[in-house]
Amino acid sequence: MTISAITLGVRDLERSLRFYRDGLGLAFPGIIGTEFVADAEHPGGATAMLSLGNGLILSLYGRDDLARDAGLTPDRVSGSGVSLGWFVDARDTVDELLERAAAAGGSVVRAPLERPWGIYAGYFADPDGHLWEVVYFLPGSAPG
Repeated sequence: MTISAITLGVRDLERSLRFYRDGLGLAFPGIIGTEFVADAEHPGGATAMLSLGNGLILSLYGRDDLARDAGLTPDRVSGSGVSLGWFVDARDTVDELLERAAAAGGSVVRAPLERPWGIYAGYFADPDGHLWEVVYFLPGSAPG
């Protein structure tokens, strides 16, 4: 199995786009689907898709539209029941990304620290509470 996209339900598409594109610097090819406007039966189609590399897409989709599309209530597609891992190549990059996330409107959930299993990592949450762990593998501890 190959995961091609991770879709986050967001309250405000433009705000989330600014956070990920302008704040964190993710590549952004554009918002698609704006011609599909939500109605009583159908979700809207406006989605921002950002490139995470290796072909993986981070899709930002209105929370209400995502819930309607999946046949769920909006509370089922909110918050953070998972964390997304962002592996970086330098220890300083962990600190830099956490600072950028906070400056862009997110929050640092846990300041970075060295863990006994060989990582230096910290957590941030985006403006909708989606949890990210930024991880640097200490020398000799990288997976695979």
